Amino acid sequence: MPISANSPENQSVSRIRLQNGTLAIRGDWTLADYQALKQQVKEYSGQQWKAEYINLKELGRIDTAGASLLVTLLGPETLSTLVKQDNTLPQEKYALLQTVADALQDKPAPEPEGLGPVLQFLTQTGQTVEAIWHLLYQLVGFAGQIIATLCTILPRPGRWRVTPFVAAIQDTGLNALPIVALLTFLVGAVVAFLGATVLSDFGATIYTVNLVAFSFLREFGVLLAAILLAGRTASAFTAQIGAMKVNEELDAIRTLGLDPVELLVIPRVLAMMVSLPILTFVGMLAGLIGGGMVCAIALDISPAQFMAIVERDIALKHFFVGMSKAPILAFLIAAIGCLEGFKVGGSAQSVGVHTTSSVVQSIFMVILLDAVAALFFMEMGW
Repeated sequence: MPISANSPENQSVSRIRLQNGTLAIRGDWTLADYQALKQQVKEYSGQQWKAEYINLKELGRIDTAGASLLVTLLGPETLSTLVKQDNTLPQEKYALLQTVADALQDKPAPEPEGLGPVLQFLTQTGQTVEAIWHLLYQLVGFAGQIIATLCTILPRPGRWRVTPFVAAIQDTGLNALPIVALLTFLVGAVVAFLGATVLSDFGATIYTVNLVAFSFLREFGVLLAAILLAGRTASAFTAQIGAMKVNEELDAIRTLGLDPVELLVIPRVLAMMVSLPILTFVGMLAGLIGGGMVCAIALDISPAQFMAIVERDIALKHFFVGMSKAPILAFLIAAIGCLEGFKVGGSAQSVGVHTTSSVVQSIFMVILLDAVAALFFMEMGW
């Protein structure tokens, strides 16, 4: 127990007295004397106090403001231990001190005042990194829960939810086909225009076909489809589950003894893992058609010649590389969308916040994972 010298403050008005190693709390601790009490608490705030060396027998009147200062002085754990051990406290004081100590138990430490711009930047960076780590921790845990639930119900066909699965496929896959096909067709045309413009300076416009085929089979087909689903479907999953949580439907599901993950998440995840490969294949075809149309119009490369070059120069492994990433990205998008839905609070504003968060996280993770996969396949020579 640290022992310091007697307090230099005026003992006649002091509410804190240190004598023979024991810290005595005395007098009234109310809002009327808050500023004076705050100065006295500040002088003793650097020490770690133990409950057995603290005396509350001389404590007078106390309110919430005074109780918060005692928490600042002693710490919430020490104060909670002290009031439980002290049998002389009146019931009203015990209840007040215990409630304030419990309320401030998990309160984050106040940010230091007067930080310079460099320290503020470092503090914000650390907080951002901690928040990202927390999100990744939650996502990995939720993904493990999904896999565990999936492994539990797969050997039990009676627990398969076929109707929600088929409905989710229609919503995430069939209804998204037109926008995916249109977008990839336009991007394929743009890539072909860029390739023709750049390669014409080298007299190699024929390689525009290779550029379009490589880019869409390996990257653009799956990437554009995944980004569209991240914006279109992940947000829908978050809004649907979030609205159910706001309306307390998730509580009703748990009350009936059902698992919300099995009931709501598994059909959506499986539907996404079926829909995204299909959309990826459609995106590849649409991109090649868009690039082939530009080649036919601007470069006089006929569709037959275009397909002959693709068949001759583009190996089948590039198609499989692009398709192999689709189920993984689909699982990730669906997991993020459902997880953000479960994190929704009890207000409409929370639904909007987490819906936006699910879109941002999904798109970021799709691009990050696609970049990691591209590096991996490059190093493997695939």
